[in-house]
Amino acid sequence: MRALVVYESMYGNTHRVAEAIGEGLAQVYRVDVVPVEHAAAGLVEAADLLVVGAPTHAHGLSRSGTRASAATEAGKSGGTLTLDPAAKGPGVRDWLETLPATRAKAAAFDTRLDAPAVLTGRAAKGIARRLRQRGLELVTAAPESFLVTRQNHLEPQETARAREWGRQLASSLTPAA
Repeated sequence: MRALVVYESMYGNTHRVAEAIGEGLAQVYRVDVVPVEHAAAGLVEAADLLVVGAPTHAHGLSRSGTRASAATEAGKSGGTLTLDPAAKGPGVRDWLETLPATRAKAAAFDTRLDAPAVLTGRAAKGIARRLRQRGLELVTAAPESFLVTRQNHLEPQETARAREWGRQLASSLTPAA
């Protein structure tokens, strides 16, 4: 079985979470973890499970303007933020509009500020809604959020939690022996 984890990442947090989810899925699946710009139709069509994640910008999925603002923030002199190598590619919002037909099951995740979701918003809700609109069946009751600090750094326990979430996804889809 094959899993494809597709992510959008500006500062590397969502990238690290995607890699950790992929590690968790690897107990059952052959896993590809790719930035959205490398999520070609052939990879999507070959997947049995499609996991999609993005950072939360302005209470939801990023737009070209919010990605540009994030890039500007990273470019400020004396700043501690650096852009992820794939940050200048397309966003998940745009990619989902062109998602090819697939028989895959799906799951959604995001990274967001460590604060109540009512205050921060959640990109994963928008991802999940768009996946359903494209005809995919979600395998979890709710999308998952992984938390970052106010300084835009992943909270210390989040990669371990993402790895465990990936394991849980894999085991929930594996037929009982």
